[in-house]
Amino acid sequence: MKHIFEQKVFYSDTDAYGVVWHGSYLRWLEMGRVGLCEMMGYSLIDLVENHDISMPVVNLNIKYKMSAKLDDTMIIESEISAFNGCTVTFKQTIRSKQNLKPYVEAEVVVVAVNSAGKLYRRMPEILAEAFEKEVKCPALV
Repeated sequence: MKHIFEQKVFYSDTDAYGVVWHGSYLRWLEMGRVGLCEMMGYSLIDLVENHDISMPVVNLNIKYKMSAKLDDTMIIESEISAFNGCTVTFKQTIRSKQNLKPYVEAEVVVVAVNSAGKLYRRMPEILAEAFEKEVKCPALV
């Protein structure tokens, strides 16, 4: 399964050099991960409030390949690339809608913790089954 959405670059996304500020890409990547979880049927608010599960980022590997500029339209793609029972890895790409060139490529690793910040040694079953299934048989968009 792949979550895909478009994001227009606004003035507030840019820095003093007139290009997208590096932190804006991180916000779009988060939007992609949240959207993918929602496509899989999991609301992050529901996970926190009803299952005591939060999923913080523990590792982020990002390659900035090109700089987007004001008024560009970006395409953000997110999918699950790995699951080992404790961590889930998202593969994410941000491309230009105009020329489809990749501007950012990222791998983001998340874990599950409870409201006290204690790590679940194994991903809670409610998520583990879905992540395992997605890695074994990725659904088509």
